[in-house]
Amino acid sequence: MYDHILIPVAPGHYDEYEKALSVAQKLLSSDGKVSALAVLEDVPSYVNAYISADQFEKNRAEVSVELKMQFKGAGIETFVVVGHPANSILDWSEKQDVDCMIVSSHRPGFSDYFIGSTAARIVRHAKFSVHVLR
Repeated sequence: MYDHILIPVAPGHYDEYEKALSVAQKLLSSDGKVSALAVLEDVPSYVNAYISADQFEKNRAEVSVELKMQFKGAGIETFVVVGHPANSILDWSEKQDVDCMIVSSHRPGFSDYFIGSTAARIVRHAKFSVHVLR
């Protein structure tokens, strides 16, 4: 049983996490907690010149509201951070004492063998248990 389970969530793909919630509830200790974390990728500096100064904050607020609505009633804390997806997820999880992560993954394509998916990077670098769902 785990005390703090993290479910990383890809913005815009909220409906795909029902299975992860089900697995988390089975693995969670009686006094444990579940967190959902979305990562917004940082905008490259050359793009900043073409968007308004407050647009990124608007996007972050929108993702936060959507995430809270998706996990409403499940007793799950939601968080939104900015950065590289795999690195941000791993950094956040270490700071928050996560002891298990349930990450969804797609079937690997040819490009994943060279670049690696977010799930693959998390599995390789996590210092705690990771359950990968397909």
